[in-house]
Amino acid sequence: MKHALNSKTAFVFAGGGSLGAVQVGMLKAFTQTGIIPDFIVGASVGAINAAFFASDPTPNGADRLEQIWLKIRRENVFPVSPLRTLFGFMSFRNYICSPKPLKIMIQQHLTHTRLENLPVPTVIMATDLFSGNEVPLSHGSVVDSLLAGSAIPAVFPPVKVGEQFLVDGGITNNTPISAAVARGANRVILFPTGICCAQKIPPKGVVEMVLQTISIAMSHRLAADIERFRNDVDIVLLPVLCPLDVSMFDFTRTADLINRAEENVLDWLENGGLTGGADLHRLIPHHH
Repeated sequence: MKHALNSKTAFVFAGGGSLGAVQVGMLKAFTQTGIIPDFIVGASVGAINAAFFASDPTPNGADRLEQIWLKIRRENVFPVSPLRTLFGFMSFRNYICSPKPLKIMIQQHLTHTRLENLPVPTVIMATDLFSGNEVPLSHGSVVDSLLAGSAIPAVFPPVKVGEQFLVDGGITNNTPISAAVARGANRVILFPTGICCAQKIPPKGVVEMVLQTISIAMSHRLAADIERFRNDVDIVLLPVLCPLDVSMFDFTRTADLINRAEENVLDWLENGGLTGGADLHRLIPHHH
């Protein structure tokens, strides 16, 4: 089905905490190609980037997303409270970070409040807390959908949407190629975040440890899915940054990640990246 006349292109955004900044740099470079997706699928922080980019899928939209990211601080996303952490461990609560700062940040920058009204159709991936099934969200409140799709278990509380309690979509499918294919995509352009392959010390704190361990499983799943679908659809994998020594909990190096990713993708495009195969090496956990 490759290069079909009625080609349908999906942009797919992976999760990755603070490394979501990498996708902003990728978008700044990739929008220069003029390729507009027919729809967008995102998981975890990739869902947030997907929804904001879908509101303006242009170079201007990528620049606006950059300005949002440059203002993000850790406390806007992961407001860790020692007291809340203690309550979590004592089973008084099932999460250690309040979702309120993230909710406020999303609301401040929204241009559309309903998923179905976004200029580019967008699917936010979540996970049913009890069944473990993938839950694609394409209608309803953008805020609720994004909070559900990025609700990392034990870090954030589950979000009730309809009759379901939902958590982070990255738990079941961090880079949801399968969801894009199920919706008719025959060209999938992947925006990964990469992995912390050059970290020299173990993660510090509960949240950072959770993010790191989830990242390892997600990277293996992505590589397996690329192998699974690459003979049936065109898969374009944008190049990740490697080596990468930034924790998914660290928001102090956002500008550097954006700039490096933009330069990386521009160089990749100039060297025929769109026509090359997917380099899976950098997606598999490794050391430097």
